[in-house]
Formats: sequence, structure tokens, C-alpha cells
Amino acid sequence: MDRGTDRDAPPSRGAGSDAADGVADAGRVPLAVVVVDREGLVSHWSTGARRLFGVVKEEAIGRSAIDLLPVSGALPEPDDDLPDGGHGGYGDHAAYDGLGPGLDSSLDRGLGYPAAGRARLTVPERDRDRVDVLWWAYPLVGPGTERLLVLAADAAGLHQDDPADRAAVERIAPGFALHTDFPGAEGLAGRLPEILPSMSVGESARIVAQILELGYPVLEFSQNDRVPVTPDWGVARRVERRVRRERAARAVAEGLPVPEDLVDEGEDLEYVAVRERLEFLNEVSGKIGTSLDLSRTILEVSRAVVPRFTDVAGTYLREQVVAGEGFPDGVPDTTTMWHRVAVEHTDEPGRWDDVVPVGEAMPFPAHTPFFQCMTTGEPVLVPRISEQLGHAIASQFEKRDIRPLITGRSMLVVPLKARNVVLGFMILLRHPERAVFNDMDRVTGAELAARAGLVLDNARMYTYQESVAETLQDSMLPHIPPRMAGCDIATRYLPGTLLGRVGGDWFDSVKLPGARTALVVGDVMGHGLNSAAMMGQLRTAVQTMAALDLPPAQLLRNLDDLAQRLGDTYLATCLYAVYDPIESELRIANAGHIPPVLVRAVDGRSELLDLPTGAPIGVGGVPFEAVRVRVEPGDRLVMCTDGLVEMRGEDIGVGLATLCESAAHPAASMDDACDTIIRALNTRGGRKDDVALLMARLNGIEPDDVAEWRLRLDPAEVGRARAVVREQLHDWGLTKLADAAELMVSELVTNALRHSQRRPVALRLVRGDTLLCEVDDDDHELPTLLSAGAGDEVGRGLRVVSTLAREWGTSRTGAGKSVWFELTLPRR
Repeated sequence: MDRGTDRDAPPSRGAGSDAADGVADAGRVPLAVVVVDREGLVSHWSTGARRLFGVVKEEAIGRSAIDLLPVSGALPEPDDDLPDGGHGGYGDHAAYDGLGPGLDSSLDRGLGYPAAGRARLTVPERDRDRVDVLWWAYPLVGPGTERLLVLAADAAGLHQDDPADRAAVERIAPGFALHTDFPGAEGLAGRLPEILPSMSVGESARIVAQILELGYPVLEFSQNDRVPVTPDWGVARRVERRVRRERAARAVAEGLPVPEDLVDEGEDLEYVAVRERLEFLNEVSGKIGTSLDLSRTILEVSRAVVPRFTDVAGTYLREQVVAGEGFPDGVPDTTTMWHRVAVEHTDEPGRWDDVVPVGEAMPFPAHTPFFQCMTTGEPVLVPRISEQLGHAIASQFEKRDIRPLITGRSMLVVPLKARNVVLGFMILLRHPERAVFNDMDRVTGAELAARAGLVLDNARMYTYQESVAETLQDSMLPHIPPRMAGCDIATRYLPGTLLGRVGGDWFDSVKLPGARTALVVGDVMGHGLNSAAMMGQLRTAVQTMAALDLPPAQLLRNLDDLAQRLGDTYLATCLYAVYDPIESELRIANAGHIPPVLVRAVDGRSELLDLPTGAPIGVGGVPFEAVRVRVEPGDRLVMCTDGLVEMRGEDIGVGLATLCESAAHPAASMDDACDTIIRALNTRGGRKDDVALLMARLNGIEPDDVAEWRLRLDPAEVGRARAVVREQLHDWGLTKLADAAELMVSELVTNALRHSQRRPVALRLVRGDTLLCEVDDDDHELPTLLSAGAGDEVGRGLRVVSTLAREWGTSRTGAGKSVWFELTLPRR
């Protein structure tokens, strides 16, 4: 025997060899081990897989798992001519009624829970065209790329000729060895209880010990072990016999005597009951966890058990679980608040609603079965609720008598746990006329709760991450003022649906020198917390570089360099436009973003601006190009992310055409215009991405509201500057601002004349929502605000400006620098 691989099959073991661990009539056969990644491609192919399917490892790695493990289709029905108990082997008379979905479905769509079955595979590489295969599929969780573990065995290896041996192979379970050639096998073997979540701790520990000793993947079968996920592989049965077994199992489950006509000679009714419960658990597993929405998951868990397992199911969760938050470690106590999140029942409608309404929060005292369940993490079984216990439970419900609803009923309280933490519990009640809960129900309920707990915790963690991401994203989305210099702005942000609710879309506007405004829309590819965080970094960088008045193409170039330094994990698209209301001009650069729409005020015509597309931010080493677009007062610029116009299964050109058409629609206000676009594009259905929309009406600034002068490099020009400013403000009716404006202009012009080298100093006044004054010179060194003492000759000018101005700032220009300030216009 080669203990290091699964190269050779081990010999079967007799009953005597398992005396130490209590397993009788057991044997083992080798398994094929296949691991499938999230793309559906094979990432591991064991030597057992090579023997079973006839494909060598080098040819299998990287190929589609469906191509290597093709299922032939429907399997043959049992032959009614075969006597009861006849064994069909892997011939044409075998009966197949295995649990779980088909192997092809498992490979194609993935699983959220373990599944197993029997399949007839077509294997062209082998001499036999058809191979009778037992298979198990286990979802793998964690940071790696592996997503599905598939184990398979040749059913021919389990053929038993002796009728006395047939019963010994009714229950089978795979084990995964430590020393196989699968990378990371040691970690998987140590986590066998997680891979096979239906097994008890004792059963898992025993199998782990066996596989560590043997050193290869094996298939274990025995008569007495109970296993979680098992294909119905073995004995050909007539349909009548199967029906009798199912009826007998239901009788056992209900605690009723089994009619003699349902009992076959040598039939193991306990096994039938166990089989029935496993089918129930497998069925429930397929009904819960279909989404990561916490509310939907709660309803799925509650409705999965009523009425088949219980008549009433009340679900309670910790307050922090409902809120999608984390909570402190440690055992719950009498102060822990539990929210009733669901009540499902088979009683008449409304009977429970007033007494135990959904949404109520309450603690539970130490003397109740609920407190015992949530502190021990173990199920609590009460065969019948006595009047005394009913009174004790009812005392928690002020002014509501719950005793008629619970007294005399059988109760099972099961904990909803995940990672050894109690998230909540379920109260299960059966009608008095129904069989009471028994020990088998306790085990079944515990297993059900364990699966439900994991599903709920996944939904809780997703809700928590989503909440954090939404909070982060909301904090990063700017609150843009509706009016900027020479333009009106309106925005909309729509979170995505389903799993794409949080993403990296953003918009922004930045005030620039010269009464200009930068308009930005960007989209970090992907969703979730990391994308939202990356969006925040890029948005902050754009604001910083825009404040430095970098040209659009240079800004995108610097942003791309920054993204490279942050890492190559994310890409982003970005559209950056600078609007100059005095020159009536747009300068726009594009980094892989969809083009903006310009709606002309003259005729209402809309058009997609023809821009160089550019590459997304983060690609690196790609040039960007800016274009100039002439605009007229009243034109509207519409910028959005692709989530608004892109629809799965539809050409993006359709969405862009709809955007142009809806943007051109007349509207009473900017907000109405945005709503028209949203209605036109958001009602088509199928949108899963988030949306950022920014619309700017480009009003421009009239020539009469702008005054400019050129000042010679002569100190005498300071007096002239004061005079022309006072005169212009008088003409504009802003005499109240003349004294403050004259003083600040005097300081800025004096500094400019002192530092300017060759070119004249430029002075400009702009009347808009504020009074803007700019002084430009050809010195590239930006002035800074200094602390000026009583005897200092420098540092006083900017101190005066900082004290009197509404806002002030400095920026570099192509020829030197610009220093500006704003004053608030007096109320009329």
C-alpha cells in the first residue's frame, strides 16, 4: 500500500478490524479527487481521477469540469421483473434515486450546500463507454480560488455478490486524506467537520483519524454509521417497495406504530427513518440561502420547516444581527435583547399576530428554556409544555395571555449558531394531537439550525459589509451646491440592486480660479467595500489636483500614475471637464468613460460628444488627450456612469440613444430634467449596477459682468488699480463693497508689481453670484500666509485679504500665478 498517494486501492476490512471504534462490516475503496475553481475549470486532478476517467493530470488541469465529467442524461428505471433485493450492479437494470441535484448542475451552477448522487458518465478515453459513478460535491469557502470539491468512485468497486454483504454497503461516506497530492490537503483534513457539516464532532474526529492513518482519499461504507449526504447507490428495488419504505419512515417519524403490511422481512426501520430525515435536511438546504438578503433568508429558514417538521416556528435573533452589526464576544445573558423576526404557523390566520407580533424585542430570564438554549448552544426538548411552564413563559408577555397558544404542545428550542457563536434561536411547536418531539427530532432540529445559522451569518456579514460600504460611499459623495460660477448643477446617485448595491461610482464639482468649474464623473470597476474605498481615494486625488488647476489631460495622467502606485487591483473610468463661463468653452478629457451628452439650447438638439476614449485609470503608460468644445448660454452637459445606460443582453448603443433622447426632453427645472432621464433609463429592468448622474446648465457670464485691466510694472499703477476698481463697483451698484475691495486690490497689486519680472500685471473683476477679483503676474512662486508682527514690513497683505474676503486662494497659471478673492454681494 502506498500511503502517500491514492495510487493503489487498499484491501477491504472485515468486521473484526473496526472493533476499536465501533464500526462493523466496513470496507474502503479509493476515490477520485477533483477540485473546480470559480470559473468552472479543473484546478486539481488526482491520480484516482486519472484511473477512473482515463485523463492524465496534464490534460485535465485548466479544462472545463463539465467537459471532463459529462453526464449522459436520464438514468434507467428499475426493472419490475427483478425480484426484490436483486442487485443490478452497473448493468441496465440498476435503480438510481440518489439525493441532490445532477452532477452537471453542480458543476455548472455551483452549490451552497453539500450534495451527492449517482451518475452514468460517458468517458470516451476508457474502453467502456459508460462508467457507473458515485459522486459527492462540497462547496469550499475561503480566500482561495477553489470553489467546489468533487469526489467520485466507481460503483463497480462496491459490487457485493453475497446477499449477507449487501446491507453492509447501504451507508457510505467519503474521507479526505492528509497526504494526497492536492495542495493544502492538510488544512482540508483538519477542517473535515466544515467540509461535511452534517457530521457530528465525534463522527468527524473518527474519520479524520482514519484518513490521517491511511494517507489517501477513501470511500468508507458500513452498516451502522449514519452519514449526512449519501447517494442512493446500491440495491435495485421495485417501486412498490420504495413506496412502502417511505410510508414506514413517515410512521416512525410521527412516533406511530408501523402497519405490518409496510414491513419487509429484515427491513431496518430506523435506517428508513434516518434516510427520511436526511432527505428532509437536503431538501431544506436547497430552500435556504438562495440570496444574501437577511430578511429573505430569515423567511426562508422559517418557512422551510412548517408544516413538515413543525406546526409553529418562531425565529429570534440578536439585536445586532438584525441590524447587520458586529457584537461583543461572550455568552448572552439576561440583558441580551432578542428580536422576533418571523413567526410561521399552520393555525388560523392572525391567531399569533397580536400576541407575538414580528418585530418585538425582549430579553429572556434565566429560568426559561430559551435562556438555557442560548447560553449552552444546545437544543432544549420539552415533550409537553405543562401549565406551570406555560405560565412561566407567559409571564414575559405583559398584558397578553400566551398560554392558550403553547400549553400542551410539544416544544423544541434549537440554537442558530455560526462559528460557535449563538446568533439566535428557533422555537418549534407541534399541535397536541401530533407526535411529540423525540431525540431524533432533537438531532434533526440541531442540524437544521446549524445549516440555517451559517446561512444567516453569511447574510449578516454581507449586510454588515454592505452597510459599512454604503456609509463610506455616502460620506464620500459630495454635497454639490446647486449653483456654481456661471452654471447650475443637479445630481443623482442610485445604488445598484441585488448583489451590486454598493460600488465605486462618483461625481463631483470643484471650484477653479477664473470663475471656472471642474465637473467630474468616475466609476471604479467592481462593487463592495474595497471599490467604495478606492473611489474615495481617487475622488480626493481629483479634488486636490483640480485645485492646483492642472489641465484635464495632465490631471488624468497624474491620476493614472497615482492608481499605479496604489496597486494594480482596480481600474476606473473618469470623465473630467472644465467649464469656463467667460470664454463659453469646455475642455474635456476622457479615461475610458462613456461620452457625455450636450443638449443645445438653441434648437434642443442633443448629441454625444466625440471624444478620444482613452484607457481606464490604472492601465498605466497610456496618453490622454483633451478637446475644446464651444458652448452657448443655456446649453446642458449630461455626464453619467455606464450603470445608467448599460443593460445585460442589450447593446449599449440602445442605452446611449435613450440617454440622448431623454436628455433633450424639455423640463421645468434641472431636477425635473434629471428625473426624466432616470425614468427613461431605470424602468427597463435588469439594472444591477449603481448609477451616478451629473447635469450642468451652462449659463455663462455676460461680457458686461467682466472688467479687465493691464497694469504696467510701475508702483504708480497701484493707485490706478484702486481708482478703476472703485469706479467699476460704482457702475455695478456695488458701492458698499468698494472700501474693502479697494484695500485688498491695493495689497495684491503691490505684491504682484514687486514680484513680476517682465509681463504686465492683469487685474480682473467678475460679477456673478459673488464679486470675484483676480490679480495675475508672471512669477511662479505662490505666496503663503505668514504671521506678521507689529514691526514686520512683509506678510501683512495676505493677512488683510484673509481677514476681509469671503474666500481667497492662489494657483499657478501657464504664465505664472494668480491670486484671487471673493466678496459676498449685498442683498438687494
